[in-house]
Amino acid sequence: MRLLLVEDEPEIQSFVKQSLVEAGYEVHTADDGIAASQLVSKYAYHGLIVDLGLPDQDGIDLILQLRRSGMSSPVLILSARRSVDDRVKGLEQGGDDYLTKPFALAELLARLRNLLRRNLATGEEATRLRILDLELDFISRRASRSGEILNLSPQEFVLLAYLCRHAGRVVTRSMLLSEVWGMRIQPDTNIVDVHIYRLRGKVDTEGREPLIKTLRGIGYVLKDR
Repeated sequence: MRLLLVEDEPEIQSFVKQSLVEAGYEVHTADDGIAASQLVSKYAYHGLIVDLGLPDQDGIDLILQLRRSGMSSPVLILSARRSVDDRVKGLEQGGDDYLTKPFALAELLARLRNLLRRNLATGEEATRLRILDLELDFISRRASRSGEILNLSPQEFVLLAYLCRHAGRVVTRSMLLSEVWGMRIQPDTNIVDVHIYRLRGKVDTEGREPLIKTLRGIGYVLKDR
């Protein structure tokens, strides 16, 4: 599942993003309202986490703006504003839940799971993604092939989900560093190669038709037919 985290405090943003990625989510980040609006116009998000104290506009104004543009994804508000009036205002003007700072990570994750679960459509296609005999369940964050559960780490699940959403299309190393790991620069790292190698060892085991193909010097592609 893809989330947008709108938070301008670098330490909080980094901590929350890393925690969400480790929990199996694909996470994009924005430092202000303008960047958030641009991302929402470009990507579909299953949920948003929005801080109210943004540098360029009030977070409630951003939520209202996104709602008016047609965005229906659930929004979890983060804020240091603790009064009942502030919480009521946030919930009445587009927020689906409200969590005050400082917060416990376990509570944030629990509230987020509940929001996403309630918001999912009743159709199976909203919670599952199938590519040939490979199936991803976004509620349990499990992947299986021909009905056999694959023992994936949270990061491997996020990586596989990204490949599946782009099945049949070439995904470059730079795309993966940016979208899966959130690295805006391209450091000298083999993190993508290592994770692809491990993922292939779990998805394309002996006796199964290989699904993950490496295009040397270009990137990777997940077979879809």
